[in-house]
Amino acid sequence: MAKQDYYELLGVEKGVSEEDLKKAYRKKAVQYHPDKNPGNKEAEEMFKKISQAYEVLKDPEKRAAYDRFGPAAFEGGGAGGGPRGPGAGGGFHDPFDIFREVFGGRGGGGGGVFDEMFGGGGQREAGRDGADLRYDLEISLEEAAQGVEKEITFRKNMVCERCEGDGAEPGSKRTTCPTCRGSGQIRRSGGIITFTQTCPTCGGAGTKVDKPCSQCRGEGRLPRNAKINVRIPPGVDTGSRLRSAGNGEAGVGGGESGDLYIVLSVRDHELFERQGDDLFCEIPIKFTLATLGGTIEVPTLFGRASLKLPAGTQSGTTFRLRGKGMPSLRNRGDQGDQLVRVNVEVPQSLTAEQRRILEQFAQVSGDAENPTSKSWFEKAKKFF
Repeated sequence: MAKQDYYELLGVEKGVSEEDLKKAYRKKAVQYHPDKNPGNKEAEEMFKKISQAYEVLKDPEKRAAYDRFGPAAFEGGGAGGGPRGPGAGGGFHDPFDIFREVFGGRGGGGGGVFDEMFGGGGQREAGRDGADLRYDLEISLEEAAQGVEKEITFRKNMVCERCEGDGAEPGSKRTTCPTCRGSGQIRRSGGIITFTQTCPTCGGAGTKVDKPCSQCRGEGRLPRNAKINVRIPPGVDTGSRLRSAGNGEAGVGGGESGDLYIVLSVRDHELFERQGDDLFCEIPIKFTLATLGGTIEVPTLFGRASLKLPAGTQSGTTFRLRGKGMPSLRNRGDQGDQLVRVNVEVPQSLTAEQRRILEQFAQVSGDAENPTSKSWFEKAKKFF
């Protein structure tokens, strides 16, 4: 019987990215894990199959061999003398090792999502890292084009100055938690599956203080206002994210601080509309300028620029000012263009003198007898 395609087993297409492949395996592994399906031989067999498929496809060389030769690439005497097997000596690794790898467990017993879900044990690691934070910042289009430095103020949990993050009142001691005996977790059995949860006595710290800090009440952190300067590079757009390492919430028990992510939004501009790295604007011009031609000054985000209009410019014509758009965030040194569309204004009221001159022009040019363009009339005359 032909072996089932590895891509089909994981529910992905050829060319899938490493991240999407990992997500697909994670979903399937949780679904078919033996601890989730006690006594179900079919689920256990499926778990082994998807783990085997993932082990092959996660490795670029093994995936290339599989794409070329199929499962035969990992069997003795496979087509083209391909690799004999994904694991050492031609065999596959323990599927539980792969599962631990994807879910962050350590295989040998110690924390990780795998152990939290399926009952692994071990001594907890010291400390807990602080959470990442998000700050939404609105800037103008001019600031996005030229770059700017902003001072922002936000609230976060910071290390308590009194206990220096320890949680204990200065002079008091920490002792091993009697409930979890230092592991920070307690186990509860639910039949075949063993569940772990954070110790309610020490809150996962593994230790407890004889006398909690009077300022932070044993937390080791306090909410405070933080103030930092953020340098925003030229070329950012709405949705751009800046990472400020270590400026998130303080860790607990010696854990590292999280990061701060500044998410930008650029305000709409009264004159310019952004189209990628290009800027677009519309400028109304007099019909005399459009007819006779001339030069006008055009506003840009970096000052003013001259734009030459040829005689006979039609309404709706778009001109390009090269290098007057937004700086490229991806290709430093490159800059977009500014697109200028001119709209010819028709005067709504005329003086007696203006009307006399225009009527004279219409007579001289023949516009009085032929008010439409000749090319359009040739196309439309069959309808008359």
